[in-house]
Amino acid sequence: MSQFMVEFDLPHEMPEEFIMKIPQQRLKVNELMEDGKIMSYALSMDRQKLWCVVKADTEFEVLEIISEFPLIGYMEPAVSELLFNNVIAARIPLFSLN
Repeated sequence: MSQFMVEFDLPHEMPEEFIMKIPQQRLKVNELMEDGKIMSYALSMDRQKLWCVVKADTEFEVLEIISEFPLIGYMEPAVSELLFNNVIAARIPLFSLN
């Protein structure tokens, strides 16, 4: 299984329909993250770019996964297969029995 970076260009003006679908988008992204299909999801401060790392076998599978996004009709994706993706795992404190 490979990892793919998907970069989305977002609309400069966000119509009301777009804004109304944001909660549905967050729910779908959380579901896909829980299923292990999306590894990360990030939005630029100016809200013009969105990135996610998707775990899939092919670029076609990536397109199928992101087609489930409620906001996909407002976004232009660009997909790149990653050679590697270094991530810092969340640090969980170790318990000491001493």
